[in-house]
Amino acid sequence: MKILTTVAQAQAQLHAKRRVLVPTMGALHRAHAELIRVAREHAGRNGEVAVSIFVNPLQFEPGSDFERYPRPESADEEFCRNAGVDLLFRPSVAEMYADNRSVFVDESSLANTLEGRSRPGHFRGVCTVVAKLFNILSPDAALFGEKDFQQLAIVRRMLRDLNFKIGIVAVPTVREEDGLAYSSRNQYLSVQERKQAPVLYKALCAAANAGKKSAADVVAIAREIIREAPLAAIDYVEVVDAENLQPVERVGLNSVLLLAVFFGKTRLIDNIRLG
Repeated sequence: MKILTTVAQAQAQLHAKRRVLVPTMGALHRAHAELIRVAREHAGRNGEVAVSIFVNPLQFEPGSDFERYPRPESADEEFCRNAGVDLLFRPSVAEMYADNRSVFVDESSLANTLEGRSRPGHFRGVCTVVAKLFNILSPDAALFGEKDFQQLAIVRRMLRDLNFKIGIVAVPTVREEDGLAYSSRNQYLSVQERKQAPVLYKALCAAANAGKKSAADVVAIAREIIREAPLAAIDYVEVVDAENLQPVERVGLNSVLLLAVFFGKTRLIDNIRLG
């Protein structure tokens, strides 16, 4: 496995074979292993799987967990080796961003709701770093998890509108045995918070299986179940159109239920298709 830490090194790695990228912020876990496994399928026997690890400061709003976000470099490196990764790109902040940087990528429609409403500027950071990674590593395809549903929709919109010639592969959410979606932030949960966190998936499934066509009814079911967890504090629970992320009144084939809930200071997100 090649480990690259500078943009110059990465751009010097010319490749004639198919390269598939898995962009991450590190603290790798089973869901990342699934992304890497699917990436290998899409790269083919003669292709190349690249993983980027970069904790992107532009994605973190003031007062968030940027400084304490886990950065287990040695463990992540070993994880990638064991997973059969061909290329690991692990740049520093200084390598990725000039001190006087003044150009950003800003999606202005899908990013204004849900996560964007709760975390202003977050998706500006996502789009900027993803565009940079695409330009630096020149992948033929990139993989994103469906757990971050809004991020996936925004990246797809960015590629469409800016004419990136890169395929996007969506990978279904990977869950722990009790239904909690894998996330690097799960390790922040206290023992009691972790015991209650599976209520999110319970709420999603109950709402999806209730047979309700009114979005308000679906949201009410999910909220009622989440309230069963004393440590849960709801940020949002919404039913939206999967393509434009706008609220819908009636559940249809293209509807998705998304939620964000705090357990203490830890904010978890999840979603489920309703159609």
